[in-house]
Amino acid sequence: MQPNPRKTTTIRRLGAVDVGALRDAVLAIPESVWDAENASKPNRFGALDATRHIVFRFVSNFRDWRDSYSAPLWEEWRALLEPVLGQAVRPYGYARGEFPRVMLARMAPGGVILPHRDANPAAKWPHKIHVPLLTNDGVTFFIDGVGHHLAVGEAVEVSNMAVHSVENAGTTDRIHLIFEYYDLDQPPPDWLEAGASAGAGA
Repeated sequence: MQPNPRKTTTIRRLGAVDVGALRDAVLAIPESVWDAENASKPNRFGALDATRHIVFRFVSNFRDWRDSYSAPLWEEWRALLEPVLGQAVRPYGYARGEFPRVMLARMAPGGVILPHRDANPAAKWPHKIHVPLLTNDGVTFFIDGVGHHLAVGEAVEVSNMAVHSVENAGTTDRIHLIFEYYDLDQPPPDWLEAGASAGAGA
């Protein structure tokens, strides 16, 4: 299962985006909402440690990124999210793009995401993009052991196929908008189509 050759193998800085309105709204989210949304999130993986999430869109299964759904909060937040998403992905130049996963990720001071690769097939094709909304100088994103600092309002594609990890050694939360993006006009990989055909014949 080879990943999408268009994906970065390290990081790709996509440029600054206007996160002002979204950031203000995110910082105003009550703790009770964070707690409730995190309790019902579909992305429970050991490597994520105690990072809390609010999920707006997610894949329906972990094999095919083309099969995704919107959570109830998507419609409520869509007017704030879509301008940021659109600005972030402009460098790709895709005529028709889709966002299978969109979420907020909040890491408390001292938080750690352990080294891992995103192993499920649905993660191998879309670009994985982070837009920091709140951070501090003690937050480091590691890819294959190399540390990177992602600034507030900067969209960055990261390699989720490389070994990556995060640590928040600062004294404030780290909140990122994290999403996936792919080109609807790019032919899907042979391994996905082969798997679908095998499943249909079983």
